[in-house]
Amino acid sequence: MNSLIRLELARALRNRKFLFFSVIYPSVLFLIIAGNADSTTKVPGSGLTLPTYMMVSMASFGALTAVLMGNSERIAKEREGGWVRQLRLTTLPGRGYVLAKTASAAVVSLPSIVIVFAVAAAVKDVTLDAWQWLALTGAIWAGSLVFAALGVALGYLATGDTVRPITMITYFGLSMLGGLWMPTTTFPDWLQEIAKWLPTHAYAALGQAIEQSRAPHVQDLAVLVVSFVLFAGGAAWLYRKDTLKA
Repeated sequence: MNSLIRLELARALRNRKFLFFSVIYPSVLFLIIAGNADSTTKVPGSGLTLPTYMMVSMASFGALTAVLMGNSERIAKEREGGWVRQLRLTTLPGRGYVLAKTASAAVVSLPSIVIVFAVAAAVKDVTLDAWQWLALTGAIWAGSLVFAALGVALGYLATGDTVRPITMITYFGLSMLGGLWMPTTTFPDWLQEIAKWLPTHAYAALGQAIEQSRAPHVQDLAVLVVSFVLFAGGAAWLYRKDTLKA
């Protein structure tokens, strides 16, 4: 299994287009959105300045990109190309394949988080305590597992031809409606109520709670836990179903 993880890491790091969108793109978006914002105006309802608020949103967006886009399309195409079937003939357990995919995506997601933080601190003078930087990195990195599970589920749900549009709709829908591209306080009231129940909103809220030096809301933790159970359970069921068909 370690050999497969190294192979997956090497493949991910060789994919320049994927690295751009998962590592560089979130930092570019952060500069576009928060580039002209001052360091005093607060985002309504958060008590955070726009650069501080969007730093967590874009770090979360980068991690989401790495684990969701990275997993779903590769798994669907490998299933279609027979690679997954070949692996089943080896001693590698099914969970090892899923773990390798998740581990490689998680490793790529870490640089995207760190680079957004570095850009925010260097360009927009975002300042936090040392424990907050560490807690933010750990929380966003760990929270990305929710979307890694979703990526695996989509990879087994879709075919090689349909996986990209399905993943893109899911990816952009969760990003925009979850408030990763703009504060949800700018949404109409009815859309804000919907956003509160999306895992991307809860994901970013986890980091914003750390920035505010407070405990996260129970609802946000519950949304993330339930989402992970649903996505991971769905991925496991779809994997077993695919195995029976093979």
